[in-house]
Amino acid sequence: MDKTIPAAVAWAAGRFGDAPALIDPGQARWTFAELAEQVRTVARALTAAGAAPGDRVAIWAPNTARWVLAALGASCAGATLVPVDTRLSAPEAADVIGRSGAGVLIVTGPFLGRDRLAELRATGSPLPEIVISLAAWDELLDRAAGEPGAHTAGEPGIRTAEDAGIRAAAEPGIRAAAVAVMPDDVSDILFTSGTTGRSRGAMSTHRQSLGVATAWAEIAGLGPGDRHLMVNPFFSGFGLKAGLLACLVSGATIVPQAVFDPGRTLDLVETERISVLTGPPTLHLGLLDHPDRTGHDLSSLRLAVTEAAMLAPSLVTRIRDDLGCRTVLTAYGLTEAVVATMCRPGDDVRTVASTSGRAAAGFEVRIDRPGGEVLLRGPNLMLGYLDDPEATAAAIDADGWLHTGDVGRLDEHGNLTVTDRIKDMYVCGGFTVYPAEVERVLAGLPGVAEAAVIGVPDRRLGEIGKAFVVPRAGHGVAIVEVLQHCRAQLAGYKVPRTVELRAELPHDASGKVLKHLLRESR
Repeated sequence: MDKTIPAAVAWAAGRFGDAPALIDPGQARWTFAELAEQVRTVARALTAAGAAPGDRVAIWAPNTARWVLAALGASCAGATLVPVDTRLSAPEAADVIGRSGAGVLIVTGPFLGRDRLAELRATGSPLPEIVISLAAWDELLDRAAGEPGAHTAGEPGIRTAEDAGIRAAAEPGIRAAAVAVMPDDVSDILFTSGTTGRSRGAMSTHRQSLGVATAWAEIAGLGPGDRHLMVNPFFSGFGLKAGLLACLVSGATIVPQAVFDPGRTLDLVETERISVLTGPPTLHLGLLDHPDRTGHDLSSLRLAVTEAAMLAPSLVTRIRDDLGCRTVLTAYGLTEAVVATMCRPGDDVRTVASTSGRAAAGFEVRIDRPGGEVLLRGPNLMLGYLDDPEATAAAIDADGWLHTGDVGRLDEHGNLTVTDRIKDMYVCGGFTVYPAEVERVLAGLPGVAEAAVIGVPDRRLGEIGKAFVVPRAGHGVAIVEVLQHCRAQLAGYKVPRTVELRAELPHDASGKVLKHLLRESR
């Protein structure tokens, strides 16, 4: 298989043929051969709409089969993919789309009570020349496939099938565009979450994106017969590369879920015979604590993968015993490096719970002394930040090491434990406190679903800890109980001075707690 996404689509069609590739639950299903044909239709539609090889195609939409088809179709048309976080406000999304230089925008129709296109227009920001609403998607593809169909008028200002004069582009032209894509061409620009400042666009090549996907699939043992429920958003590196592309290169089936709902997820696991489930610890806890869990047949589950600095060993055991996942793995990565370390099948509970595993996908990992910062170097490290050479130089040093901003340590087997973000550490009475250590202790308290700790100003000690605790569904947690639990397991200076109980915590797309919002709300 050549190291380009168009080549991977064609290779998968030949290798896996009639095996299921993509399932839109309750709607449609595609084999790998059918997926390749549909992707070519999307590429024709985009080309006929005016997209050209080298253009950037932004997608602002939730996880659906259409997202998969649009993304792969854009790649096969020779374009660069720009996924946009669905949690962004319209001004934030307009900023990302504008800075990306996207010439095409594919945007969802009304979703979860929001009309994102109307919101974008209301910002007054210039939109890409070509805007395609998913509301007009079926007609667009019908015309690209050369099929007659009733025309439904599009929204004003959108280049739909009729008002753009779209006609099917010649198949030889599409094949030529796909073949012209080179492994070292930029395949995608993923914008960072922007939790500590303005987001930046991390650029990766086709070779790198497929390298990450292949490494993840090989370690996880992903292959034909697996069905991967994609709750992790496709606009994130983990969802796109360790999800969508990993399935493509391994022959596993993609089953998208637009919004995480524990009851709906349990239904999908049962009806679609899901075998692979990835997401933050809150996802697994939501399933474990759902009152109808025991009424569902979850016997198809075999693998759970999560990203977290540290897990409570009891959670790993519950995922294995109560959800039936024989293998539970943790991994570490970031937008600039997607999957840098990963546990391996067969690792014991302690390794899975307290580390993020060993180097993966060709990465080297080392700890910078004396600061303890995690540094990464390898073939799948981003090329750099879009139009920001200064930020690129600040992140990647002259020897090619990415300075992650995370603090960690390596054990004698090379397993990485991320103890915190450099900016999350605080000093209490002259002693450094790593919130992740405190959070792990809190996670071990029965009745706690999630916890986050921040440092807050204190006149006497400089900073003191404040804990935000989310009780598990159906469990009560008293503040005094939380404090007593911490005092029994932590040095005095690490014990939070205050505790706030909350129904939920704010998260980014990867499930990471947005601590800057907690600091602003304290």
